[in-house]
Amino acid sequence: MQNICALCGINGNTAKMLLDFRVRNFRSFRDEAVLSLAASNDATLEETHTRITGMDKVKRVLNTAALYGANASGKSNLLRALQFMQAMVMTSTQIQPDQEHGAMAPFLLRPDAKDQPSLFEATFLIGGRRFQYGFEMTSRQVLEEWLLVYEKAKPQVWFNRTYDSKKGKYAFTFSDYFTGPKKLWEQATRKEVLFLTNAVQLNSDLLRPLYQQFSEEMAIFPFGPDVGFEFTAGFSQDSRNKKKVVSLIAAADTGISGFSLESRQARQVSFAFPGGTPEVRDAEMMIPKFGHRAGGELYEFDHGEESAGTQILFGLAGPLLDILQKGRLLIVDELDRSLHPLLVHKIVQMFNDADLNKNGAQLIFSTHDVSLLDGNKLRRDQIWFTEKDNEQVSHLFPLLEFSPRKGEALEKGYLGGRYGGIPILGEVEG
Repeated sequence: MQNICALCGINGNTAKMLLDFRVRNFRSFRDEAVLSLAASNDATLEETHTRITGMDKVKRVLNTAALYGANASGKSNLLRALQFMQAMVMTSTQIQPDQEHGAMAPFLLRPDAKDQPSLFEATFLIGGRRFQYGFEMTSRQVLEEWLLVYEKAKPQVWFNRTYDSKKGKYAFTFSDYFTGPKKLWEQATRKEVLFLTNAVQLNSDLLRPLYQQFSEEMAIFPFGPDVGFEFTAGFSQDSRNKKKVVSLIAAADTGISGFSLESRQARQVSFAFPGGTPEVRDAEMMIPKFGHRAGGELYEFDHGEESAGTQILFGLAGPLLDILQKGRLLIVDELDRSLHPLLVHKIVQMFNDADLNKNGAQLIFSTHDVSLLDGNKLRRDQIWFTEKDNEQVSHLFPLLEFSPRKGEALEKGYLGGRYGGIPILGEVEG
C-alpha cells in the first residue's frame, strides 16, 4: 500500500478536540457511561498518538479511540448518543412547542423509563480552554443545562439552567465572564429548546465556538455505501482535492486510476432530526464513474459496479481528508465494514501520524477488527469495550481497567475473554 501521508497538506497548530463524552439513560445505556480521550501517563507512542493540550488538568489528549464489543452490546448506541446530542444542539429551536422529541430513546427495560431524564455531556478543548457542556432532558423538555469553562483549575460557571417542577419554571444563573443580553436569551428559550442553541441563533459570540464544535467540527457516520457520497463528490470539484481522493483510493489497491463526475438523478441519503433515521430520496447528484486501466486502455465503470468496499471508501474519502485538513472529529460506526484490515489500519494510522495530523483531528470508531489490538497500532488507553449484563444494560469500560502489561498479547487476551466485550455463544439446535 502506497504512502498517503502527503495527501492532506496541513498547516497550523490550533487544536479543537473532544476530551470526554458522558451519557446516561439512552437506549441500552441505563447507567452513566463515560468515554474519555484524556491520555494516561504512559509515554508509549506519546509523540504520534496523543497531542499536548497546554493544560494542567489534562496534559495530553488521544487522537483516536476504538470501541470493541459483541454485536448489540452498545457500541453503536454510544455513538448514537453523541449523534443525538449533536442534533439537539444544532436543531433544538426547530422543535415545535409541546412536540415530543422523536429521537429521544431512554432505556426501556424498566417500568418508569419514560419518566427518567437522560443525560448528555461533552467536554472540549477550544482555544486553550476546557468547555464542559451538558444537559438533562425527557422526551418533552429540557430539565437542566450547564456550561463550565476552565482556564485554570477553578471553573467559571458561564450558565446553569434548572427546571423547578414545583414552581413550573426555570431558574437561571450566569457568570460575569459570560456577557451579552442574557435575560433576553433566557426569556426566549422554550422548555423544548437548548439555551445554547437559542443564544447562538440570537448572536452570542461567546457561545458560538462551542456550538460550532457540534455544527462544524464533528462528523458522525453510520457506515454504508451511500453515506458520504455527496460530500466526496462536492469535495472533488476542486481539482487538488480530487487528486487527493484518487491517491487515497488508488493507495488502497482498488485498481482505480481515476474517476469522473456526471450529474444524474440518483438516490440521496440524508439524516433528518427529529427521528434520527436516514431519509432516502431521489435527487440530482454528482455520480462518479471510476476508471480502470488494462492493456493500455481505460475502462469506465459506474459506481454501482464497484465493490461495496470501494463504494464505502469513496464515501469516506472526502470527509476523511477534509477532517484531517481542518482538525475535526470523525466518528464512524463499524469502520471495518467491507474494508480490508490493512486499509482500516491505514485509516487509523493517518490520525496517529504526527506529520499528517497536524491540526488535532480525532477519530472515534467501533470495530470488530482485532488485528488493531497488537503491533503498536493503538495505545492501551485508546481501547474501549462495551458489554451487556443480564438485565440487557450496556456498560462501557477501558482496557486499562485490566492493567494489561506492556507487550501483552491483547488480541489473544480479548478473544480469550480476559477483558470481556465478547459474545457468549450457545449451541445451535438442529
